Amino acid sequence: MEQQIKSVFDLQQQHKFELRKTDAKTRIAKLKKLKQALTDAEAEIFAALEQDLRKNPFESAVTELYFTYAEIDHAIKKLRGWMRPKAAGRTLSNFFVRNSIYYEPKGVCLIIAPWNYPLQLMMSPLVSAIAAGNCAILKPSEISVATASVIAKLIANTFEPKEIACFEGDAAVSTTLLGLPFDHIFFTGSTAIGKIVMEAAAKNLTSVTLELGGKSPAIVDETCDLKKAAEKIAWGKLVNAGQTCIAPDYVLIEQKLEADFVKHYHAAVEKMFYPHSEINKNDYAKIVNQKQFDRLQKLIEASAAEGAIVAIGGKFDEKDLTITPTLLTAVTENNVIMQDEIFGPVLPVVGYSRLGEAIDLVNRKQKPLALYIFSDSTVNQNKIIAETSAGGTCVNDVLVHIGNPNLPFGGVNSSGMGSCHGIFGFKTFSHERAVVFQSKLGVTKMIYPPYAPKMGLLKWLKKLM
Repeated sequence: MEQQIKSVFDLQQQHKFELRKTDAKTRIAKLKKLKQALTDAEAEIFAALEQDLRKNPFESAVTELYFTYAEIDHAIKKLRGWMRPKAAGRTLSNFFVRNSIYYEPKGVCLIIAPWNYPLQLMMSPLVSAIAAGNCAILKPSEISVATASVIAKLIANTFEPKEIACFEGDAAVSTTLLGLPFDHIFFTGSTAIGKIVMEAAAKNLTSVTLELGGKSPAIVDETCDLKKAAEKIAWGKLVNAGQTCIAPDYVLIEQKLEADFVKHYHAAVEKMFYPHSEINKNDYAKIVNQKQFDRLQKLIEASAAEGAIVAIGGKFDEKDLTITPTLLTAVTENNVIMQDEIFGPVLPVVGYSRLGEAIDLVNRKQKPLALYIFSDSTVNQNKIIAETSAGGTCVNDVLVHIGNPNLPFGGVNSSGMGSCHGIFGFKTFSHERAVVFQSKLGVTKMIYPPYAPKMGLLKWLKKLM
């Protein structure tokens, strides 16, 4: 496998010089070919996602496949404009020149995707890489094995290895790939693995985009519609059984609202997932594997041992790897469940007496990938946005910012670096190259040596600069 990877990498290194010359028409044709391949494989994709995560086909369509279609369609529509050189302003030093910014492909790119949204989080950056004119090597997660297999087959049947290739396998494959001098690495996954990727990239001075995670808070105040807030938070928390990097990780709520919030959250959960007395597993995803199931069970049990109250859920079905939607109250900042990203269907609720306390708690933690505000007070909305930092924010909703390709999606510091989707993904996989076209009236020779006769110019230049 190691030799095969290196052979494909060398092949792409040679071919990238051809791809950099491709025009919008050629790249659009490749995007259309990718969309057609996905369309042809819809049934296989839905079956694989059901096998890996027990995703309902409707959920798979909305959050994985149709999401990717929208990303492709947006790139096809906008690509000619993205590729066009952009004019830049002049300064005194180059007043007579024409300044432009050209977008050139970075070259050979590595895309490493996680298991939780194994199709979307592979295809979305691939769309941007193709649009920007790059070669790409893909590494799907070995945990979502069925989807990885479908992706590998789809890529092999659609593209030549010299342009796009896919390698399945475990951490040894990732290690081999990370040892190669790629022109760019796009990684989606945990913060811990993100550090390993960045360290490996540094050895080759490879640029990186890291889409990570963290504890994304939802701040709820007394001015919001509490019933709607609870329903939206429940949906955002429980889609894909909470295995979502931008899921609300915990709720900060005014203490006097906590009991009503629990009531409304419980009602929302019952409406979405309990048509009868038992949870509807056709609409509720499973935990991806035994390791993650055990981790979450231990986390809930340890939190309860530290004083948290299991107000909703807390039931475990090991056979089907199902953990019922769980809500914890009486949670403190020091509780074990408040230390790391939960990545499961468990929602801790932390009370506050004034908004400043909630903001301070958020700021004591690492910067999250997302922050959600539920408030009808413009003053409170602006205060939270101004006094916190997050990769992205929704006011009176959750998750929806990721679905707009006109917005950048990405983290900050420990939740990631760089952006993706739309023009932001195109720029991520492009080098913005400054190009200056000098005119025949260039005046730069005014600053050539000898300097002694020109000292008088300095006072004049200082005024003009």
